[in-house]
Amino acid sequence: MNNSIALHIAIGLALQTHAAFAQNAADYPNRSVRVIVASSPGGGTDLQARMFAQKLSDSMKQQFVIDNRPGAGDTIGTGLAVKSPADGYTLLVVSPSFTMAPALYPKFPADPTKDLTPISLVVSSPLLLLAHPSLPAKSIKELVALAKPTPGAMDIGVGPSGTFTHLAAASFAAAAGIKVTLVPFQDVGQRYGNAIAGHTHMLFAPVNAALPYLKAGRLRALAVTGSRRSSALPGLNTIAESGVAGYDVTTWYGWVAPAGTPAAIVAKLNAELVKAVKLPDIARRLLEDGGEPVGSTAEQFAQIIASEIPRWRKATRDAGIRVD
Repeated sequence: MNNSIALHIAIGLALQTHAAFAQNAADYPNRSVRVIVASSPGGGTDLQARMFAQKLSDSMKQQFVIDNRPGAGDTIGTGLAVKSPADGYTLLVVSPSFTMAPALYPKFPADPTKDLTPISLVVSSPLLLLAHPSLPAKSIKELVALAKPTPGAMDIGVGPSGTFTHLAAASFAAAAGIKVTLVPFQDVGQRYGNAIAGHTHMLFAPVNAALPYLKAGRLRALAVTGSRRSSALPGLNTIAESGVAGYDVTTWYGWVAPAGTPAAIVAKLNAELVKAVKLPDIARRLLEDGGEPVGSTAEQFAQIIASEIPRWRKATRDAGIRVD
């Protein structure tokens, strides 16, 4: 076979493949879609996934069915998604643990930047740094001034080793140049209870969970962890505004697909998710929960994933955290 014939055959095959993908995208979805959540029912990722899955089911006229696969630091659900066909009928909803896991778990089954294709970041939500009202510090600057002379004397209640609040607190202390004691609690209720009782000085908490305690005067908000102020508490400074330059930690939720999923299907899903984010009932619900509607492009979400991975590698290394 001469080179000219081979070239024509290759071009023909490429055109056929392109046409098949275009046809698949035009018909997509023509059956139910599995949406893997690598955590238990009832958690933040699960609730967000269900809310958007329902909107996709309504708009795309096929069922988007949640499949909870918790365990082993998201490795079970993520591994299942990576091994699934790249046809748009298996999707994965992810949160910051998706970008933390490679640093924490040596056997994490995926490279988040290569093995999964970003679709859209749908929601971003900052945390609040909360303190017991008896703590003399009423701002981040006062907190840093209070903590520096007595390394380790002040403590922050956090989740178990390697969780989001644990790493958020560890990276805050490192960025602020202070030494604090991180007190892990397996149960979220214990974390709040100990802070409210004054047994621990501070904790990081989602905005919606913190608001009732703030209104009752049982806890005091020192700052917001994200790069922007929370719409629920617009008068409260961010940690970065308060002198800890560059500190920006938010929890977020996004959708990804197995690598190789046709670009036309990814674009179609992105358009539907972005449309869902803008729906009045979704936007209202997110804001009530302290979340910020996003609806990013696939490229923007890819950039966020790529920037988060080295940041959490550094945080886990600096804090000496590793989960085998």
